[in-house]
Amino acid sequence: MVSIIKLKGDKAIEQVPAIKDKALRINLNENIYGTFAEIGAGQETVRHFFRAGGSSGTIAKAMSAYDKDFSDAIYGIEDDGRYVTESRLKKMLNHEVELIEKRLKRDKHPNKIFFSFANTVATIDFAKQFKGHGWVGIKYQVEPDEDYNEITLHIRFKETDARLQQETLGVLGVNLIYGAYYKYNDPKKLLRYLYDHLDKDQLEIDTINFSGPRFANVDNRLMSLQLVKNGMTDAVMFGPDGKNILPASILYKKNILALRGSFRPVTQVNMDMYEKSLKMFLEESKVSKENTLVIFEITLSNLRSEGEIDERDFMDRAELLCSLGQTVMISNFQEYYKVVEYFSNYTKARMGLAMGVNNLVDIFDEKYYRHLSGGILEAFGKLFYRDLKVFLYPMEGENGEIINSQNLKVHPRMKELYKFFAYNGKVVDITEFDKDHLKIFSREVLKMISNGTPGWENLLPKGISEIIKQHQLFGYDPNKVLEKA
Repeated sequence: MVSIIKLKGDKAIEQVPAIKDKALRINLNENIYGTFAEIGAGQETVRHFFRAGGSSGTIAKAMSAYDKDFSDAIYGIEDDGRYVTESRLKKMLNHEVELIEKRLKRDKHPNKIFFSFANTVATIDFAKQFKGHGWVGIKYQVEPDEDYNEITLHIRFKETDARLQQETLGVLGVNLIYGAYYKYNDPKKLLRYLYDHLDKDQLEIDTINFSGPRFANVDNRLMSLQLVKNGMTDAVMFGPDGKNILPASILYKKNILALRGSFRPVTQVNMDMYEKSLKMFLEESKVSKENTLVIFEITLSNLRSEGEIDERDFMDRAELLCSLGQTVMISNFQEYYKVVEYFSNYTKARMGLAMGVNNLVDIFDEKYYRHLSGGILEAFGKLFYRDLKVFLYPMEGENGEIINSQNLKVHPRMKELYKFFAYNGKVVDITEFDKDHLKIFSREVLKMISNGTPGWENLLPKGISEIIKQHQLFGYDPNKVLEKA
C-alpha cells in the first residue's frame, strides 16, 4: 500500500467529489430510485447520471414536456398561465412521486427510497436582454417507510450564453441530489455544496425552502440568511408567516416603502415612523394602497456581532417583525442607493424610504462612496434619479429642539447638494409624530431588557414585550427581574 506523503506546512482541505463521482455514487446505491422531469433547458441533470454509468438502477424515467399543451395535460394548467413558477415545480414533483408510488409496488421494492427531481427553467433569450431563471427541486425519501422530504430553490442565471446556462443547471442538479442524500443532516453545508464546481458569477440562488421529516427543525428564514451570508444572493425576503418568498414575485411593479433599521428590538419609534410615513406615501398621486408593499429591511452589517453573524439575535428580530405582520428583507447592501437599485430591477413605480435624521446625514457623507469612480454624485444619481422620496422622521437635539429637513446639518461641502434634493421635493418631513417617541433608542431598550431594568415594556409596540418574555428573546432573564424586585 502506498502511503500518502504529507509535508510540513500542509493545510487540511476538504475534498470535493467530482460531478461524475457524485452521480456514480448515487447510481451505485441499489436503493435510490426515481425520476427526472426537466423543462426548459434540456435534460442536463439526468445526462450526468446516464454518462456516469450504472444509471439503470437509479433512473426509473427521464422526461421533458416542452410543448405547453403536453405540459398542461400532464401537470395541469396554472392559474396565471406561467410555466416557470414554484407552483409548477411543486405540481411536477408531486405528480411524479404519485406515479412512482402507483407504478412501483412496495412489496416488490421493499428497500427502495424513491425520489423525484424536477426543474422548470427559462434560459437567456435570443436578444440577450433576459438572462433567465428557474425553479429546481427534489422530493425524496431517506427511509422506505418514511414520509418524503422536499428541497426547492429559485435560481437566476448570470451567464450570457444558453449552452453555458444549461451546463450550469446540470451541475447544480447533481449537487442538489447528492446533497439531499448525503448532507441532509447539515442543511447549512448542503447549501454551500450546491456551488461545488460552480462559481457565484455563474448562478444566483435567491430563495430556498426545506420541508419534510428530516428538516422538521429547519427554520427557512435562517436558511435565507445563509444565502446572503454565503454571497449566493444580495437579498432575501420572508413574509409575516415566516416563509421565504421570491423577491421578484412580490416586488414586481409594486409601490415600495422601505424602512431600514436594526430593529433590535423593534420599538414604538419604529412603528410610529412606519405608520406616519405609510400614511404620507399613500397620499402620493402615483401610489395606490392595493399596490403598495412595505418592507422592513435589515442589512447584513446590522446582524454582525464581533465580526460574526449572531443567528439567534437574527431570529429574535425576525420573530418580532413577523408577529407585527411585516414583510422582512435581509440584504447585503450597506448603502441606500444599492437598495433602491435592487428594487428598480423589479419595479418602475414610485418608491419611498422612511428614515431618521441621522441616517440622512450619513447618506451625505462622502466616505461611503470612495469606491465609486463618480463618488457621491454617482451614488446620488442612482438613488434620486428614480421616482423616489425620502420620508424623514425628526430627532430631538441636545437642547430639546426638533431637528428635521429644514435645520439638519450636513458637511459644508455637501450643503448645496442637499439643498438641491430637498428643494426638489425628494426629502419631505414627517410632521405628525409623537414627541415622546423621540427619546426611545433601540440600544437603550436592549440594555434595559438584558439588565432587567423595569419599564422597557412601555417602549415597545403592543404585544411585543409578551413575546420577548415568553421566548426569552434578546437576553431577557426573568430571574434578573425577580432579583431587582
